[in-house]
Amino acid sequence: MPTSDHLSEYLIKPDPDNPRLTRSVAAVDHLGDPMQVAVIEERPLTIFLNSREIVTAMTIGDYPEFLAIGFLHNQGMLAKDQEITGIDFDQELETVVVRTAIQTDFEDKLKKKTQTSGCAVGTVFGDMMEGLEGVKLPETTLCTSWLYALADKINRTPSLYLAAGALHGTVLCSQDKPLVYMEDVGRHNAVDKVAGWMLSEKVGGADKILYTTGRLTSEMVIKTAMMGIPVLASRSGFTAWGVEIANQVGLTLIGRMRGRRFQCLSGADRLVRDADPSAIPDEGNKHRRKGAGQ
Repeated sequence: MPTSDHLSEYLIKPDPDNPRLTRSVAAVDHLGDPMQVAVIEERPLTIFLNSREIVTAMTIGDYPEFLAIGFLHNQGMLAKDQEITGIDFDQELETVVVRTAIQTDFEDKLKKKTQTSGCAVGTVFGDMMEGLEGVKLPETTLCTSWLYALADKINRTPSLYLAAGALHGTVLCSQDKPLVYMEDVGRHNAVDKVAGWMLSEKVGGADKILYTTGRLTSEMVIKTAMMGIPVLASRSGFTAWGVEIANQVGLTLIGRMRGRRFQCLSGADRLVRDADPSAIPDEGNKHRRKGAGQ
């Protein structure tokens, strides 16, 4: 089992002690006794692409630049090779402006806005499926030992969720190593932050695994495919369209991953079963999240 030494594997990890991300509020428990409860801060962040306002997202407020870049890329508004000339974040105005060397086609995309099943913003643009035409992810193998090690390490990582709840987490991983762990009120925000980090650092996705605590909806599958990542794993369940798209683009989809158990709905032929499930302990109650029974 990993110890706290696994925290050194992270390039970015949650910061539950950041005073900007939570605050204490007064509450009364079921017995009528007063108590103080840590709650997540939720802030609006308006994203601009050049001079055009694109969307206002509700977010916890960390890594706004990564969130903006990742959101624009995952919505097909910002290509990987597009030159970004500047990113301006104004904390007081709660805005972030992404500037590019040439104009983009965001006007047409804004006309095709579609509301999704995601929490918080949950907005995609109607031609995102067109961006998946011809996408075929690399047929990388996935060792079950990596899945078990990742789930254990991530569960043991101090996080805002464990401190205050009401969050989703997304972790970019390489084999059995967690690299970048982002949290937010919406699972799509957490994914977009990871995407923004990858674009900023010029990190490819072909040899990566994306782990999320949220449901594996069509939106999550599309975003993962847009990031070029061939494996998406989650503690939660699936939607039929998410499974259909995963099969279409060749994405290995792992869900309901808790303790020794998981379900593979796409890419089962790419699994390498190199770990004995009976040797894996069941997950403790303290690590269980909302939706763990989905």
